[in-house]
Amino acid sequence: MAALVERFGRTAVLQLMQTDGFAARVVATVDNLPRGHVAPRVWPLNPSPGQFSADADGRIAAGNAQRYDAAVRLLDALPPAEAAAFYRRLYPQLSAAYGALGYPGQSFHTRLKEVIDHLLETPAVSRLPQVQLLEVKGEVPSQRPWVRYEYTDPALQQLSAGQRLLLRLGPAHQARVLDWLRALRPLL
Repeated sequence: MAALVERFGRTAVLQLMQTDGFAARVVATVDNLPRGHVAPRVWPLNPSPGQFSADADGRIAAGNAQRYDAAVRLLDALPPAEAAAFYRRLYPQLSAAYGALGYPGQSFHTRLKEVIDHLLETPAVSRLPQVQLLEVKGEVPSQRPWVRYEYTDPALQQLSAGQRLLLRLGPAHQARVLDWLRALRPLL
């Protein structure tokens, strides 16, 4: 917590981050990004405000990108060289948390580089993709239908959780995040 507040400021940390078990949250999220699902309960960042929505033609609504503005600003405020130094500072905690996750003796550093490489393979889209609301049958109506959207393009739907999330950011935010990761990768 102290390192996060020192680097990002108390207000940003309290508004954007889930600091309890932060190292465990980071390693669990990183480890799961190339998989099919990353549970929001383990994210190191708070879920984005507002609700996901689609526009009339079934595309991700353009306004969804604004939900991620604060997180992307946080990333922009951390130059990749500083991020690499911050990572090295926190690495002992991250490594221990990775071992506790069930990977004793394995390198979180290696896993992080693999995941960054995987995310950099995310297809670029020039237009927001089409989505559809997954139908759930039953007598009890869904309390949160906005979490049931899937990409209509099977190739996009079969991407990993991390890659699908990058597509949800919108083309501009996606490009910024991928450029940042490209700059960070050789510094690790």
